[in-house]
Amino acid sequence: MSNLGFQTVYYLLNKIEHVVCERSFLPDSNRTGASRIITIESGNPVSAFDVIAFSVSFENDFPNLLTILEKAGLPLRSGNRENPHPLVIAGGVAFFSNPEPVAPFIDCFLIGEAEAILPLFFDTALPDLLDQKRKSCLKTLACNVPGTYVPAFYNVTYNSDGTPLEFKPILDVPAKIERKFLDDLSRTPTCSTILTPNTTFDRTFLIEVGRGCTHGCRFCSTGFVYRPPRFRPFSLLEKCLQQGVSMTDEIGLIGAAVSDLPDINKLCNQKFEKDIRISFSSLRADALSPELLSVLKKSKVKTATIAPDAGSERMRKIINKGITEEDILNAAETLVAEGIPNLKLYFMVGLPLETMDDVEAIVTLCKQIKHKFLKSSRARKRIGEITVSLNSFVPKPFTPFQWVAMDDIRSLKNKIKLIKQGLKRVANVRVHADIPRWAYIQALLSRGDRKVAKILSLANKNQGNWPKTFKASPINPDFYVLRERSVDELLPWDFIDHGINKSFLKLEYKKAMQGKTSPPCPMASCNICGVCKEKSLYKAP
Repeated sequence: MSNLGFQTVYYLLNKIEHVVCERSFLPDSNRTGASRIITIESGNPVSAFDVIAFSVSFENDFPNLLTILEKAGLPLRSGNRENPHPLVIAGGVAFFSNPEPVAPFIDCFLIGEAEAILPLFFDTALPDLLDQKRKSCLKTLACNVPGTYVPAFYNVTYNSDGTPLEFKPILDVPAKIERKFLDDLSRTPTCSTILTPNTTFDRTFLIEVGRGCTHGCRFCSTGFVYRPPRFRPFSLLEKCLQQGVSMTDEIGLIGAAVSDLPDINKLCNQKFEKDIRISFSSLRADALSPELLSVLKKSKVKTATIAPDAGSERMRKIINKGITEEDILNAAETLVAEGIPNLKLYFMVGLPLETMDDVEAIVTLCKQIKHKFLKSSRARKRIGEITVSLNSFVPKPFTPFQWVAMDDIRSLKNKIKLIKQGLKRVANVRVHADIPRWAYIQALLSRGDRKVAKILSLANKNQGNWPKTFKASPINPDFYVLRERSVDELLPWDFIDHGINKSFLKLEYKKAMQGKTSPPCPMASCNICGVCKEKSLYKAP
């Protein structure tokens, strides 16, 4: 419920004439009536609606999608549904990248940003929906609404080695699905629609300052599927701030790199009649301006996050992180000196070309940060904590690392163990790590093709017991997770057109293997990645 994309879709749908949108979530298993999927607004079962629309941001939610369909009493596979079953559609950033693992379960995907698709989608769909003409509706949408992907209208064939051979339309529909997006955010605010204490962010009013990221970290899908980077102007954000302040005293600024916002300092200098706490979803270590630090201090922020991502300078060049060790150490010292007692450090293990020396470099860097941290803390006579968050690297579609093999679970566990042991005796330092097995499953769902749907169906049958599922699966999941892919291979997600030239991603991959860096996106029309050559951008009315 805290997801701003989810709230935005809810708001946009209810703005459309003749459309009423209600919210529903997978209930806790221990709650009364947990076997039913009903809406919050009216308490009606979701199966009674004309459309069920899923908003999915994370691949590990794919199994929950099947659970909801099953609990709603609907056939899991799209081909087994007919009138009067609801039309099942799905969108969200997880499907921008690769919808194929759940393609057999979804009638229609919306590939792109909701503002650019929903109005035309429902204008086109409503006549057939009202007349319950399911097949006619899907064909009309696929032919007339860019960004609409109906899996049933496309056939996939495979080579003898299991790699995709051809992705081909079987009807007169586009051969490629063009991602739709807003090229101009200046008149399109994205803010919280609903404030409720029953969410992760409590009563924080969220404001999206921009979309995309200029820095081009090679592991990060956000920096590629949201190209070109776009920021909202100060005048619009100021109005959003005033709206938020009228509702609550907690404001959250959301973006891939909030500190990159051109007017961030001006925004931070806003004066309000009451005390307002402003938090940031992301700040770079090399962009901590006095204005940002002042807001953090006034907002009584207790913990600030720095994301070095890698411990060694060599690895940060490979991933094109764009910050130095000096940037990281200075940021740690400055944050504590400004009265923020606790630090959270975000690292990844299992990155391409990583050695055990690079893993040990995480321990060394953390100890250096601790030294700076301690020096500043003593001056303030207050010593906080450093939390080190370790996450297993998962290769993502539409990034320069989409071809690399993921590190195996045993190797990831060993790397996490080395870091934990290296920092075990360092006072006031805590190490938290993700579970490599779940990262493995995420990689399977991120990089899989339609055959992975069989594994998902089996996992659903086994009620989420993945070891049992993998043991019984006729498909080897290692094929999708641990296999390095040829740059000439047809990838399951190649049918989606994000405007990025594949040759650009190949070049970035090659530069990564050579340890070479690339400059940030210039945010202006150029011929580097190909996105800005696109002419079919949706302009906000």
